[in-house]
Amino acid sequence: MTENEHSLANFSDADLEALLNRAVRIIVVVGVLAALVLWKASGWRDGAMLAVGAAISTASIYEWKRLVRLINAALDKQKLPGGTAMVVAFFLLRLFVFAGVLYGSLKWFHGSVVALLCGLGLAILALLWESVRLLRN
Repeated sequence: MTENEHSLANFSDADLEALLNRAVRIIVVVGVLAALVLWKASGWRDGAMLAVGAAISTASIYEWKRLVRLINAALDKQKLPGGTAMVVAFFLLRLFVFAGVLYGSLKWFHGSVVALLCGLGLAILALLWESVRLLRN
């Protein structure tokens, strides 16, 4: 690598896959620990709300990984996976399912909306953490 070349110039699809896998691990670990602490401190309802948000964050990262693979295959002019329409359909279906899960958790758990938002925000925090880590190298 030359002096002027940044480490992001060599960033491959495998590196992106590894970054997203690390982000999923961060979400799961922080989500479980935070939900347990919140459960103990504030009650099971708030802990469950944070766990629901963390689960949606984790599932969202997995869906984005599928979309990234599809887009990368198209950009690299490789044979697109047979289920291209299925991947896009499941991505859109996921939005409706997660909206239903959010509504259901708010209706039945009666927990804190802030706890739910914190769980949803774990995906952003994990990706931000991994991005900063990547830029520092």
